[in-house]
Amino acid sequence: MTVKSSISLTDEQHAFARTLVEAGRFPSVSAVLQQGVDLLRRQMEDEALERAALIDIMAQRRSGAFVSGDEMDSRLKRMLNKKLQTHAVRD
Repeated sequence: MTVKSSISLTDEQHAFARTLVEAGRFPSVSAVLQQGVDLLRRQMEDEALERAALIDIMAQRRSGAFVSGDEMDSRLKRMLNKKLQTHAVRD
């Protein structure tokens, strides 16, 4: 089902949409706007999913064991030394 809706575009927006129609990329200015709304909806849905995933990751991290800055430095040094030895890199 489609719904007719009255909208206002700037001259620049309308010229851009007309250019797309004239280039044969869309059958009408209305189709250009429909595509734009669909893209915006998908973008917002993707952002919501990413936000939810980030919230979940942060909750998992908060519930895990805390590692002090000194311990993290120590772990990173061990990892770096292991990589240097693995790849035969010398200082």
